[in-house]
Amino acid sequence: MNPIPDEKISDFVQSILVIENFKVSTPFVLPLFANGTPTLLFQTTKGKIKGNSNNLTLFGQTVFPETLTLDDNFTLIAYFFKSFPLFALFGLSAQELTDRPIDLNLLESSKRLNLQEQLLNAQSTKDMMNLLNHYIFTLIKKVKVETQRIQFATSKLADNPCEETLKKIQDELYVTERTFQRMFKKHIGIPPDKFRRISQFSAALRQLQYNRFKNLSDIAYDNAYADQSHFIRSFREFTNITPKDYLGLEAPSGN
Repeated sequence: MNPIPDEKISDFVQSILVIENFKVSTPFVLPLFANGTPTLLFQTTKGKIKGNSNNLTLFGQTVFPETLTLDDNFTLIAYFFKSFPLFALFGLSAQELTDRPIDLNLLESSKRLNLQEQLLNAQSTKDMMNLLNHYIFTLIKKVKVETQRIQFATSKLADNPCEETLKKIQDELYVTERTFQRMFKKHIGIPPDKFRRISQFSAALRQLQYNRFKNLSDIAYDNAYADQSHFIRSFREFTNITPKDYLGLEAPSGN
């Protein structure tokens, strides 16, 4: 299910995913693709990512496809942040977390606030979400005004991820190209054009998932790709598979 983020954190949290009381008979493998959103991920059983195993994981930008593997029954809660809050909320260089998810327990105590222990002792999924909401809101209250510029930039790019938007945003913020690059690397973890291309891919993936197209060239056109070949190359870059392969994975099995 996809609960709507609480109003007090909605300026920083884009969406939430909950998979509740999932029974595992064979290892559950969740693909993790580029989506432009840093993520706080909790599972009641330890999950394996990049050879590490933990319950509470903080993701920066995911550029290269990855997987989460769970071997036991679990409840999973993922808070997908908007693209800008990593540095502001957690005091981490966003660039350091790009394709390098970390155990939240490795952060200093003032940034983790004993969250994992509270979550593992929670009596219900609702209690877990209340704890996560409170935790994120506590961090938000400490945020400085400097995040407003990067919030503006990422919002504009997410809405219109074409190359022309980059220059327009830079001009509207009255910053040099060098400052613009540094701002993205500090707060987002990747250069602005890489974020733009991930936003472009993410929009195209949603169109593919919801079957809002007649052919692949429609998706390429709707999402400002030069042509269908450029779209397919971008899709392979972020998933390691083609759009047609992805549609085959999504297709329901026969009766």
